[in-house]
Amino acid sequence: MIGVLVSGEGTNLQALIDAGLPIVAVASNRAEAGALARAEEAGIPNRVFDLDSYPDRAARDRELADWLQLRGVDFVVLAGYMHLLTQALLGPFRNRIVNVHPSLLPQFPGAQAIADALAAGVDVTGVTVHYVDEGLDTGAVIRQEAVAVEPRATLVERIHAVEHRILPEVVSELCAR
Repeated sequence: MIGVLVSGEGTNLQALIDAGLPIVAVASNRAEAGALARAEEAGIPNRVFDLDSYPDRAARDRELADWLQLRGVDFVVLAGYMHLLTQALLGPFRNRIVNVHPSLLPQFPGAQAIADALAAGVDVTGVTVHYVDEGLDTGAVIRQEAVAVEPRATLVERIHAVEHRILPEVVSELCAR
C-alpha cells in the first residue's frame, strides 16, 4: 500500500492515481495544496501536517509516520513534496521512500532544478527517481531519463511528461518486488 506526500498541484499524484496504483493515503505540508483536492476526488484519505502545528519537523514527521502506518502504508512516494524528511519518518520506512526530481541528479539538487539547469547553460537535463535519505536529493538513483533543454519554451511541460510516465512505472516495479 502506498502513501503519497505532496506540497503542490498534484500532477504527479494524478499520474500515480491514473496508473491504478494502490494509494491509501495522501499527506501534505500545505493546506492549500491542489493535490489534496485530487486525493479527495479519488476517494483517498488525506490530511494536512502543517509544520506550524508542531514544535519541530521531527515531531511532525513522527505523527505523519504514525498516520501512514495506521493506514497500512508500506511504501512512500514524494510527489512534489517540498520538505526534507527527518529520521522520525525515514526510520520506519527505511529504503521504502522514493522521490521524483526534475534533473539528472547529482546535478541541480533542490527546489530550483530547472532554473538552475537553464542558468548553467546545459544542453540536457532530465528526470530522476531516487530513494530518499537524510540529504537534499542525495539518495541512490533508481532511474533517470534525459530531456533536451531546447526548445526552452516547452521544457517544463516535457519534464513533467517524463515525470508522469516514469514515476508510476518505477513505483509499480518497486511495489511488485
